[in-house]
Amino acid sequence: MPQIFDRSSNALARMCLVLTGLIVIALGFTLDQLQRSPWVTRQGQRADQPVPFSHKHHVQGLGLQCQYCHTTVEKSSYAGIPPTRTCMNCHAQIWTNAQLLEPVRNSWYTGQSIVWTKVHDLPDFVYFNHEIHVNKGIGCETCHGRVDEMPLMFEQNTLQMEWCLDCHRNPSKNLRPTSEIYNMAWEEPSEDRPVWCTAVDDRYGVPTAQSVSCTTTDPASNMGAAAASQPLALLRPAALTTVAGTGESAALTYQKFTSQDEMGHYLLVHYKIRTPKDLTSCEVCHR
Repeated sequence: MPQIFDRSSNALARMCLVLTGLIVIALGFTLDQLQRSPWVTRQGQRADQPVPFSHKHHVQGLGLQCQYCHTTVEKSSYAGIPPTRTCMNCHAQIWTNAQLLEPVRNSWYTGQSIVWTKVHDLPDFVYFNHEIHVNKGIGCETCHGRVDEMPLMFEQNTLQMEWCLDCHRNPSKNLRPTSEIYNMAWEEPSEDRPVWCTAVDDRYGVPTAQSVSCTTTDPASNMGAAAASQPLALLRPAALTTVAGTGESAALTYQKFTSQDEMGHYLLVHYKIRTPKDLTSCEVCHR
């Protein structure tokens, strides 16, 4: 039909098809970047709160432990937001007339909870259990960042599925001694900062991660047996040096680690963390 379509129409049609393909690719790339951007993930954004609570002041300045406010983090699927009475334990005595704390005092007098804006808010279809992560050697700082350096709380990581899967595919890179879970300044082992770890047999009713004891002091040094057996603020040092059910002391053999990869794989075995091949059910994370 040359009388209707000029010879150049073929070239024009091909150009339109190429442009359409490029537009589709560009649109897909844009949407992919958009869903990873802080505009969607809220990563790095500081939400407006009824009270501008400073973790830096309370944790780094006053030395409060995470568990003082987040009481259920070791035994529940959620960390828990502290009730008003936790705040009033101190603020009934100090800063009693500060205008900044008026919402706290009003909550205490009326009995109505403060409505906080949740910073780390996962979708409703995602099931995340704080208890198992804390008791398997994942530190608070791994997910939440250096909370002790945040005047206002913000989301350090995206918390998207690909971020979770990146850890579950290779959890050893994030594992640490359970005694260092709440240590925001924990640094992975290196040639300058070696870590020695030892493990005893599992004990019934005790998390497997607590069968491992680690120290930054060389157990073979001439500092004496007492110094050699000092763990990193270990929660149950006496239990770890006793054979379950016998009451007899066990000989501890320490292994030296100078890299996170070596220590992580050691902890991965003794913590008995399931590998990606063991996680065959979607119900592990989804409900």
